[in-house]
Amino acid sequence: MAARPPPAPPARALLLALAGALLAPPAARGVNLGSKSAPSMQPAGRRGQGGAYEVARVSLLNGDLWDPMESIRTKNHPKVLKFRIQLESKELIIHLERNEGLIASSFTETHYLQDGTDISLSRNHTGHCYYHGHVQGYSGSTASLSTCSSLRGLITFENNTFILEPMTNETNAYKLFPVENLEGTWGPCGSHHSTSALTAEDRLPPPSQTWARRHKRETLKMTKYVELVIVADNREFQRQGKDLEKVKQRLIEIANHADKFYRPLNIRIVLVGVEVWNDIDKCSVSQDPFLSLHEFLDWRKMKLLPRKSHDNAQLISGVYFQGTTIGMAPIMSMCTAEQSGGIIMDHSDSPLGAAVTLAHELGHNFGMNHDTLERGCGCSVAADKGGCIMNPSIGFPFPVVFSSCSKKDLEVSLEKGVGMCLFNLPEVKQSFGGQKCGNGYVEQGEECDCGEPEECLNLCCNATTCTLKPEAVCAHGLCCEDCQLKPAGTACRDSSNSCDLPEFCTGASPHCPANVYLHDGHACQGVDGYCYNGICQTHEQQCVTLWGPGAKPAPGICFERVNSAGDPYGNCGKVSKSSFAKCEMRDAKCGKIQCQGGASRPVIGTNAVSIETNIPLQEGGRILCRGTHVYLGDDLPDPGLVLAGTKCADGKVCLNRRCQNTSVFGVHECVMQCHQRGVCNNRKNCHCEAHWAPPFCDKFGFGGSIDSGPIRQADNQGLTIGILVTILCLLAAGFAVYLKRKTLIRLLFTDKKTTIEKLRCVRPSRPSRGSHPGQAHLSHLSKGLMRKPPHSNMLKDNTRRWPPCQNVDISGPLLAPDTSPPSLPQRVLPPLQKAPRAPLVPARPLPANPVLRRAQVSPPR
Repeated sequence: MAARPPPAPPARALLLALAGALLAPPAARGVNLGSKSAPSMQPAGRRGQGGAYEVARVSLLNGDLWDPMESIRTKNHPKVLKFRIQLESKELIIHLERNEGLIASSFTETHYLQDGTDISLSRNHTGHCYYHGHVQGYSGSTASLSTCSSLRGLITFENNTFILEPMTNETNAYKLFPVENLEGTWGPCGSHHSTSALTAEDRLPPPSQTWARRHKRETLKMTKYVELVIVADNREFQRQGKDLEKVKQRLIEIANHADKFYRPLNIRIVLVGVEVWNDIDKCSVSQDPFLSLHEFLDWRKMKLLPRKSHDNAQLISGVYFQGTTIGMAPIMSMCTAEQSGGIIMDHSDSPLGAAVTLAHELGHNFGMNHDTLERGCGCSVAADKGGCIMNPSIGFPFPVVFSSCSKKDLEVSLEKGVGMCLFNLPEVKQSFGGQKCGNGYVEQGEECDCGEPEECLNLCCNATTCTLKPEAVCAHGLCCEDCQLKPAGTACRDSSNSCDLPEFCTGASPHCPANVYLHDGHACQGVDGYCYNGICQTHEQQCVTLWGPGAKPAPGICFERVNSAGDPYGNCGKVSKSSFAKCEMRDAKCGKIQCQGGASRPVIGTNAVSIETNIPLQEGGRILCRGTHVYLGDDLPDPGLVLAGTKCADGKVCLNRRCQNTSVFGVHECVMQCHQRGVCNNRKNCHCEAHWAPPFCDKFGFGGSIDSGPIRQADNQGLTIGILVTILCLLAAGFAVYLKRKTLIRLLFTDKKTTIEKLRCVRPSRPSRGSHPGQAHLSHLSKGLMRKPPHSNMLKDNTRRWPPCQNVDISGPLLAPDTSPPSLPQRVLPPLQKAPRAPLVPARPLPANPVLRRAQVSPPR
């Protein structure tokens, strides 16, 4: 299954020897993963080169009559088929419907002339020949067949999977046999990723990150579309008899099977192109799967992506890889320009073998890991009947379903931001195969499509005519609610992480805008790192993944010393299958990751061991550096290597095992056009702040971008509410003025002195302390209340000045007021102040001595 682990250096020999004995790979323990025992269930019948099979007679329902299956061999294949398989012991009725969503409107077929010129053609047929369906009377049954050259494909019912193929020497005769009897070469996937042993509990985010899980729930329910390109190399072209049309049909049939496998996961495989290298290979394809994969991924990035937009590419090769490897792909790499792809060895006569391997490697791109005993994965199909697709080894019979671990891995990957490109619905209005009301795709001329009338549950759509019901404005989409469009600015897809951007309804479409995220090279929001493919990669995050909570990156000296060795335990990646590259000093943090803390051993599985290195310091003491090594031979990529896009220095990230400046992304130039009022998204457009308008955030507006919709729907409501409140306040103020109009008129048009102010003018002079008992004390009147005189400092600071008043001496006896009515008009004049006969002398106590007392009270002569 896998190559022996490389020799350990003497300093680590004891640790690795013990770990190697306990954690040796299955191949080292004598377990044959290249094949599985065939199940006991076998159909009765003949035995040929492919094993036991049963002869079947197939007839097609044509009106009320069953015609021989040969009648379907026409250029235009029906949209719906119903045929009968007659066996010796039973009869099966198969219902099929053409897989309309399989091929996009942009689908092209590419081959090459002898001079190397590429020829890309668009299919113009009115109908293709690839179908999905079920077996009548068997719950949970599935069928994935093609009628391109007679009837052939996959039928599953009663937890058994069968292959249906035409017999070459008999007319209208077919053979039906279990998949375990299919001829082929079996073996494991070369992408043995150590994270396969993670349990569901290990992979759940900490409580502080559960917000991301809640925000992404709708994302998990949404259908994802993988726009796929499948390439056949020159050896595959030769194996298929150099028949260009046969190779193309085989590639499409492989995609049709894979689409059937992924449908239960809410993922659709949409084929946007097939390419056949009928002249020469466009990249080096050898028996070394590691080098072949890297060569293919480099060709995809440099040559294929610029001329053909797609999400993922897979190479179907006729080359037999070294050892038992039949496929290989990077993990968690979907949608990336560098690693979204894989290679598959076409190891079976039936396209089903390559289809299962393609689904397996595509699963790795999605972030799915191998189903191992340590993970305790739940699989609905027993191992002797095929098990699940992400088994480490593909053998007899074929697996056709995904396990509970695969579903959990997919969920975690999507929550981390993997697969950001999968949320746009591919154009199918001119899909290969033509239009059909009831296929679930809204095509040209249709207002809605909710499937066949018997399965339609949409209250807004007429399933018979694919038109909207009366008063309905929409029927599908995240921005459609109760058959009406949601207001502009309503959030339809929340951001899943610090590098993702939210999307909002536009108010004009029922569909949520395509998913967008921060441009590569943007600083992560609240995290010390940089965004890359919509994810914020950091050393700390990877250490926690490898070693569990509490782990953190080791000091820089650990990276520099360990990764300069160029051995399996410290390197900057593989040069070939068995040699490793040394890291330059500037690139040390892009090699094998070095951590501290965390668990006593890696938490990523039993096939990973700890590599501990003690580095002495000049000032004394030592630093413990902890790395990981995985005993699974052709791991790709090594989970102990720093991930691409990880920050390695200020303004620098790891790319291709080198620490490169973020300027390679062009993010700074993109941000400059946003006038410091927004950020740049992955489509190089400005995502503006709430009060600024795209595309350049230089004018007032409602925020967002031309890609993600406006973000200020809540502000529009607030403006309306504010206007209404202002109007109500003005009405209330007007009503109060009306009620108090008389008082206001009197205040505005009479003497400016109020009654209280006039009363304040009638006030006695303030007596000094110790004044004569008969002297009245000064009091101030304030609106009917008596108060003490204010402090002198307060009088100085008081900005309001009362009008000057004349003091009145009331030191004489107070007379009773005259109760007789005054004559009108009466003018009130203040009494004249009498001049004192002698200057007032402050009073003081009389002395007790009578002589002195007489002297004091006697006036001077």
